[in-house]
Amino acid sequence: MSAVTTPTQDPQSRPAGAPLRRFAWHCRHNPKRELWLAWWTMVVFYQLFFIVFFVITRTQPPPEPGWDTPGVVRWFNGHHDGLLIGFAIMFVITGMTTASNAIIAYSMRRMSVSPAFAYSYLVIYSLSAIPGMLLLCLVLVAGAFRPDRNPTLLQWIFDFAFLSFSGTMGVFLIGSLLWMAAILMDNNNVFPKWFGYLNLCNALTEVVVAPAWIFHRGVFAWNGLICWWVNMVVFGVYTGAFIVLLRQMIQREDFGTGPLPDLVTADDLDRTDDAELAR
Repeated sequence: MSAVTTPTQDPQSRPAGAPLRRFAWHCRHNPKRELWLAWWTMVVFYQLFFIVFFVITRTQPPPEPGWDTPGVVRWFNGHHDGLLIGFAIMFVITGMTTASNAIIAYSMRRMSVSPAFAYSYLVIYSLSAIPGMLLLCLVLVAGAFRPDRNPTLLQWIFDFAFLSFSGTMGVFLIGSLLWMAAILMDNNNVFPKWFGYLNLCNALTEVVVAPAWIFHRGVFAWNGLICWWVNMVVFGVYTGAFIVLLRQMIQREDFGTGPLPDLVTADDLDRTDDAELAR
């Protein structure tokens, strides 16, 4: 299948000058402006996600699942303001997750595989924010909203929140396997094949969190070495990889239907210019 390209703006027509002027030009004339908007929205969301969960609310790394009722009450008291403020921010920015889902689905539509992969991914990940974030946020906010709540009920809220966050990863398992299959079957070279196998690694980490429903302590507890620390390292590498690869996909995009062209670097442009001068 040959690539069908569409004309793009002449780089010489891009205005020089103030950053705001260049930004305004890109918003009006850059044919990839929607892709860049989705990519930047995704990047900003992950930065805010990290700040809220690790700094403001301090819910990650997760607390001990084996705490007794007084320990849980002390945890809520010590995290009261952070929970209310941090998760209020999350409720405001949750819609930003749609940009991440959209650009990943776009990458799958750009592949040579069936559109069913992209549509299935969109359907599955339209639900992902519920177990991946919202349940924990809603339940912990409910617990912090009334500090004088029955301590036994607070412990139930504590367990429900962290089990729903750490132990309900089936949606991410299927999503990672879908993306993996699409990448390995693709002939348009949208992503390198190694990233397909990295999706498999990410999918396997969603399997090893299942014992969090059983163990109160140790490597298989929700804060354990396997269920959280190994999982988090793999997820961090995986997330960083797909953010970089999606950026490169946008840079390479020619709006055709065939294989994506190779990424043109500044060194490549310099070599081309030198060759033209030599002739």
